[in-house]
Amino acid sequence: MYKQVSPGKRQQIVDTLAQRIRDGHYRLGEKLDGELRLAEEFDVSRGTVRQALNELQHLRLIATESGRGSFVIFNGHQLSQDRGWAQSLADTGSEITVAVLGLERVARADVPLLPPEVRLDRGIAIRRVRILRSADGVEPISFERSTVPAEGTLDQLPETGLVKGSISQTLAQAGYLLTRGTQRADVHWLDEREAGILHREAGSAFLRTARTSFTDDGRFAEHVVSLLDPRYFTLALNFGDQR
Repeated sequence: MYKQVSPGKRQQIVDTLAQRIRDGHYRLGEKLDGELRLAEEFDVSRGTVRQALNELQHLRLIATESGRGSFVIFNGHQLSQDRGWAQSLADTGSEITVAVLGLERVARADVPLLPPEVRLDRGIAIRRVRILRSADGVEPISFERSTVPAEGTLDQLPETGLVKGSISQTLAQAGYLLTRGTQRADVHWLDEREAGILHREAGSAFLRTARTSFTDDGRFAEHVVSLLDPRYFTLALNFGDQR
């Protein structure tokens, strides 16, 4: 069992820190206060602070690096791969929108590229396509299928939908804070169905990634298989001290 975090307390931290970042209280690249100090300031647990920082990360206001803290990245400058696939394009000023194609209950056998060690009986599959909007029109640039465990409030997602259209906010509200995981990448040739969604020819080569995330206590939280247009996406690895 897990204890649900009050969305009001978490949102207060998100709103306050976001305003400080936008007002210039933190300079670009400046390290935020530590979890303990923020927990004391807002009179909450460190777990609540972590959830708030995770939401700020998905809002592209900070990037969190394990063991190094959270850094301001407002208005650009990629610091961490954890922010999500669309950030590399958002950094260039590109307008990216996400369309949810469907939510459905699935069995483990229907989850592609799920590592065998993951414990999952039933899941909820969320299919999304990311669309680039430019002066030339609109163009699908990625197709993603996320699978989350069909447990607790997550089991009702096909009926209730995502919280504010966001998987990360939905997981946070359900008590799942993603803190670790694995990711693999390869080349994938689009089948007829995928090609139709992405408006490309069947057999086109796309970058495929499979990311599996877990909570601090080892619970499976999310498995995402992404098909990424190689004209826009690349895979990079940072190593050593980048600062």
